[in-house]
Amino acid sequence: MEDVLQVGIIASTHGIRGEVKVFPTTDDAKRFRRLKQVLLDTGKEKIPLQIEQVKFFKNMVILKFTGLDTIDDVVKYRQKSLYVERKDAVKLQKDEYFIADLIDIEVFTEEGARLGRLVDVITTGANDVYVVRQVQDDGGETGKEILIPAIRQCILDVNIEEKKMTVHLLEGLLDI
Repeated sequence: MEDVLQVGIIASTHGIRGEVKVFPTTDDAKRFRRLKQVLLDTGKEKIPLQIEQVKFFKNMVILKFTGLDTIDDVVKYRQKSLYVERKDAVKLQKDEYFIADLIDIEVFTEEGARLGRLVDVITTGANDVYVVRQVQDDGGETGKEILIPAIRQCILDVNIEEKKMTVHLLEGLLDI
């Protein structure tokens, strides 16, 4: 399990007073209002930054960090990721999971056959779709991918600790 979870990427500066435009990588950008601190990944280290102010503009979040008061203080952080520690992440409801916890989880059919490895999650309007890279009988990956809708009829069990998911394949899903 990841200790930190990505919540955004600094897209650019905003004005001259140290504000930055952040592209949120969370499904609810309003969560930034409740955040007090984020971790800035500089590529070499993760620096804790206190959030002083949060504003919203179109699909972006505008953040002002304590102690970074000029454009020169923040311009070097363009394209850098922002993270939160797991303890500061939003609380999940039953049957909700962080995408970071799902990636690389092993996927099995309800009959117990190993189907593959979850490699991506596609977010759609209706429901997420899990991208599972199939495996061969010898355990190697085939390169073929199966798209499994993240709905109750298909996702029977998810065990994050064991990195295992059990699915029911709807008729025709493997034929596509």
